[in-house]
Amino acid sequence: MRVQPARKLRHDLSRRHMRMIGIGGIIGAGLFVSSGSVIASAGPASIVAYAAGGLLVILVMRMLGEMAAAHPASGSFSEYARMAFGRAAGFMTGWTYWYFAVFVIAFEAVAGAQLARVFVPELPVWLGALILLAVLTGANLVSVRLFGETEFWLASIKVGLIVGFLVAGAVFAAGLWPGGGGVEALWVHGGFAPHGWGAVLQALVMVIFAYFGAGIVTIAAAESAEPAREVARATVSVVWRVLVFYVGSIFVIVAVVPWNQVPADGQGSPFATAFDRLGIPGAATLMNLVVLVAVVSILNAGVYGSSRMLMALAARGEAPAVLGRVAPSGVPVPAVLAGASVGVVAVVLAVLFPGEVFGFLLNASGLLTLLLYLVIAASQLKLRRTLPQDGEVRMWGHPWLSAAVIVVLLAALAAVVTSPGTLPIIAGVATVLALTYAAYLVAFRKDI
Repeated sequence: MRVQPARKLRHDLSRRHMRMIGIGGIIGAGLFVSSGSVIASAGPASIVAYAAGGLLVILVMRMLGEMAAAHPASGSFSEYARMAFGRAAGFMTGWTYWYFAVFVIAFEAVAGAQLARVFVPELPVWLGALILLAVLTGANLVSVRLFGETEFWLASIKVGLIVGFLVAGAVFAAGLWPGGGGVEALWVHGGFAPHGWGAVLQALVMVIFAYFGAGIVTIAAAESAEPAREVARATVSVVWRVLVFYVGSIFVIVAVVPWNQVPADGQGSPFATAFDRLGIPGAATLMNLVVLVAVVSILNAGVYGSSRMLMALAARGEAPAVLGRVAPSGVPVPAVLAGASVGVVAVVLAVLFPGEVFGFLLNASGLLTLLLYLVIAASQLKLRRTLPQDGEVRMWGHPWLSAAVIVVLLAALAAVVTSPGTLPIIAGVATVLALTYAAYLVAFRKDI
C-alpha cells in the first residue's frame, strides 16, 4: 500500500466537528456508568467531587488551550512536555497518554457490551465488546472526516438526552412531577457525606478520569481547518459544559434516587435508574440506548486519540517508524490498528477477570490522568514566557493560579497514594512507567 509522511494529515475537521468532539470527549461511560461508583463512594457529596473536578479541568484545559492555540500538534501535551522539559518528558508523556487511551478503549468497549445486553440479553460481553471495537476501528480507518462526522452525531444525541434529563429532574425537584417535590434524598440516607469527606477526595480520582476526554480536542486540532481558532473556541466552551452536564446531572441523580440505591461498579446506568424512578414509560430503555451511544462515542474518540499520539511519537523517532505512516486517505492506519489490537487484549482480560480488571482500568486511568494533568500544568508554567502575548487563549491569574492547580493535583495524587486498597493500582502503573523509562534509556542511550 502506498503511504505518505505523517505530516500530510488532512485538515478535514470542520468547526461543527471540533465543537462536538469537545463535547463528546467528556460525555461517556465516565458520566453515564462509572458515576455510580463515585456516588457509592461519596454519597450525595459526589456533587462536590464533580464540581471540584470540573473546576480543576476548566483550569487545566485553559492551560492546555493556551499552548495548543500557539502550537497545534497531533502530539498535543506530549509535544509541549518535550518543549518544556526535554525529550525524556515528551517520550514519557506521549506513551502515558497512549496507555490511558488504550485503557479507555477497553473500558468503554466492555461498558458498551454490558449495556448492549439490555437489548440483546444472549449477547456475550466479550463478543459485544469486540464487535463495538471492530466497528469503531473500521470507521477510524476510512477517514478523519468520517471520524468527525460520527462523533458529531453521537455527541448530538448525548447532548439532547442530557438536556431532557436535566429538565425532567428540575421539574421533579420543584414538585411539579407526580410523586416529586423536594431534594430530601440529599441528606436523609446517612447524611450528605455518609462516608466522610476523605471519601469525597478519593472519589475525585474517578471524577478526573471522566473529565479527561476533553483534551482530545487539542489532539484533533492538527486536523482542523483553523487549528488555533478552533482550539480556542473548544477549550473555552468546555467550561459551561462541565458545569451543566456533569454537576447538574449528578445533582438530579442523587436528588431523585437514594444514593445507596444507585447501581455501581459498571452494573448499570445511574441515569437509567433515575429515569425509571421518574416513572416515564420506556424512558429507562431509551436512556440505556443513549448511554450505549455515549459509550460508543468515547470508544470512537479513544481509537482516534491513541492513533494520533502513537503517530506523533513515531514522527519523533520515539516509536517504530511504521506507526507514523499515513495512508492516501489521510489516516495513520498502522497506529489505528496498533491501539485497537492492544485494546482487544485488554478487553479479553477485562471479560476473563471482570471485577479486578474493570476496577483496575477505571482507577489506573484516573491515576494516569492525574499525572498527565500535572505534566500539562507544569509545561504551561514553564513555557508561558515563550508563548505569544496576544494569543487566542491566555491562562487566568498566571502564574499564581497555574501554581495553585499544581498544588491541588499533587494533593490529590498524595491522597491516592495513601488511600487503602490502592497499592495494586499504584504498583501496576509504577511498573508500566518504569518499564517505559527503561525503554527510553535503552533507545536513546547515545543522547543521554
